Amino acid sequence: MDIRPEEITSIIKKELEKYTTRLSVESVGTVIQVGDAIARIYGLDDVMVGELIEFSDNVMGMVLSLEEDTVGAVIFGSDNPDRNIKEGDVVKRTGKIVQIPVGDALIGRTVGTLGKPIDGKGELHTDKFRPLQSNAPSIVDRQPVFEPLETGLKAIDSMIPIGRGQRELIIGDRQTGKTAIAIDTIINQKGKGVFCVYVAIGQKMSNIVAVAETLQKYGAMEYTTIVSASSRASASLQYLAPYAGCAIAEEFMYSGKHALVIYDDLSRHAMAYRQLSLLLRRPPGREAYPGDIFYLHSRLLERAAKLSNDLGGGSLTALPIIETQAGDITSYIPTNVISITDGQIYLEGDLFYGGVRPAINVGFSVSRVGGKAQSKAMRKVAGKLRLDLAQYRELVTFTQFGSELDKATQAQLVRGERMVEILKQKQYEPLSLAHQVMIIYVGTQGYLDDIPTNLIAVFEKEFYQFIDSDYPQVPIEIASQKQLTDELMKTLNSAVATFKEKFKQGHLK
Repeated sequence: MDIRPEEITSIIKKELEKYTTRLSVESVGTVIQVGDAIARIYGLDDVMVGELIEFSDNVMGMVLSLEEDTVGAVIFGSDNPDRNIKEGDVVKRTGKIVQIPVGDALIGRTVGTLGKPIDGKGELHTDKFRPLQSNAPSIVDRQPVFEPLETGLKAIDSMIPIGRGQRELIIGDRQTGKTAIAIDTIINQKGKGVFCVYVAIGQKMSNIVAVAETLQKYGAMEYTTIVSASSRASASLQYLAPYAGCAIAEEFMYSGKHALVIYDDLSRHAMAYRQLSLLLRRPPGREAYPGDIFYLHSRLLERAAKLSNDLGGGSLTALPIIETQAGDITSYIPTNVISITDGQIYLEGDLFYGGVRPAINVGFSVSRVGGKAQSKAMRKVAGKLRLDLAQYRELVTFTQFGSELDKATQAQLVRGERMVEILKQKQYEPLSLAHQVMIIYVGTQGYLDDIPTNLIAVFEKEFYQFIDSDYPQVPIEIASQKQLTDELMKTLNSAVATFKEKFKQGHLK
């Protein structure tokens, strides 16, 4: 074969003319230490806090701490997330802030912290994403809270009302009914156009499954999303879970709809953040929590708001839950969250074990929005209720000394006992506004004073049945007008008198 040098030279020249330089610049770093789902990285000089970074084997992480020479990052994963990462591994920037899928596709689903479905119902089909961390609406973007968010619980809707856009803390010891109040509130939103997000932080998987089954049983999963960061999830996923739930709920708020998000609970959230902070070698402060622990919860809870009409008038209501130790609400995390929220519902162990459920301590519980978040009908009948109960509690303490009582004091004690019985309510049985208004009216007007305490629950149940069958226009008018007019009160008075006679004949022979 004859090789001609000039031909080879011309081919090489043509190829060289076609050649163009392609430069690819990547910001990379090197893992210098790894352990406990935390990586310390050298390099990544231009990385952002909260940015998503990629380790080897497609393992993802998030930058949490920027130091002079190194970057501290958390590694995502449930069990032993750093098992495939070792010193010397290359870490790449992605240029993206951590985001989560949002939108209608998440309704009725149970997802992990990063938005991946864990309920076995297939993939999520949505093109909408929101960053986990985002700014709270400004003062100009908000309007005052004025619409009630009814929980269906007489004790709360009458004395500690919650409004759409409010942040109301549920606080109390372990096993005093905190989650029960949250679940009842979700169940009561059926048909009211409120989308609910339940965020489970550091709980047993069996508890999360039980909540999901309960919501499914009562038809509440049709408008609810569950975000699960169970006790087996890493501290980083437990730390991010409330922000993920908030981002899912925000999508509805900014679409002009109403949303409710429940954080169960922020005590475990604070512990997860404390664990991450100590591993990142941040200086510990009070109770070993880092200095920015207050900011951790304030930047989350301030995202709840009632938006102005210019922005669609949507709302995001937050019900954070805090677990106390031996009823101590003066410890670090409870006082922090109390100061951030618009009131608190305090659940007391002694009341709970004494059979008063929901075990709400009226003296310590408060709503800083107050009557603005109540319908006119409820405000009219419940105005004196809180004061009556507070006076009753004082009198009960006073009577323990065994002194003789005058008739007025005895009458107050009788009324107080009946009102305490009225406010008791079984779990998963939220009441409509009309039924709540009617029974509280009956109690405050003294119709129950001569009914034995042990028959109050029977009276209440049969009274609802009687009104719904014989006087259906009363609950319908209360529900539509949200007011208790003089005419309605006259009708209600005659209805109560008629029913009371029947009840006495049947039960008090």
